[in-house]
Amino acid sequence: MSDTDTAPGKRLDDRVLIVVDVQPTFCEGGALPSPGANAVAERVSRYVRERGSRYAAVVTTQDWHIDPGGHFSEDPDYVDTWPPHGLAGTPEAELHPALEGLTFSASVKKGQYSGAYSGFEGTDEDGRTLEKVVRDAGVDAVDVVGLVESHCVKDTSLDARELGFDTRVLTDMTVPVSPELGALARERMMAAGVELVESGLG
Repeated sequence: MSDTDTAPGKRLDDRVLIVVDVQPTFCEGGALPSPGANAVAERVSRYVRERGSRYAAVVTTQDWHIDPGGHFSEDPDYVDTWPPHGLAGTPEAELHPALEGLTFSASVKKGQYSGAYSGFEGTDEDGRTLEKVVRDAGVDAVDVVGLVESHCVKDTSLDARELGFDTRVLTDMTVPVSPELGALARERMMAAGVELVESGLG
């Protein structure tokens, strides 16, 4: 794991920043909380405020479940099935309050009628896939941050690599559900060619 080149003075306009699922539903007090998630939301907010304007685009993704079928269960196994979360139109599904006041290039919503872990499974308000949003920005590289490392951050990053994007995860801008699942996620990402770096935000 290396220090990133997102530090002040370094070029970022050849990349898109993807802010994955920074929503109250995945934070302490939400339906599917992960330890440290609220702190990640605050840190991501600070990062976007300080460095977001240097990216070619900054895009958010959100779980936005309407009727995701078997993704929800009254007896979830927390592997393939989950308690209801990210319900479209509820406060828990909106962007985290820490992101209030920030402007984003696009907002991608996913999982309306199915389970969707990767941001690349969603579309924005104009019907564009996340892939098209990134390509419309004229770049072939992405930085990924958000919630949670072991699931949606991992899957978004793996899909980004599959689509041919140079992909980095800023490791101090995410947390896993558990240390064990986080370690497995990092192994999978590195094996796929995802670069794991720190933001250098301090």
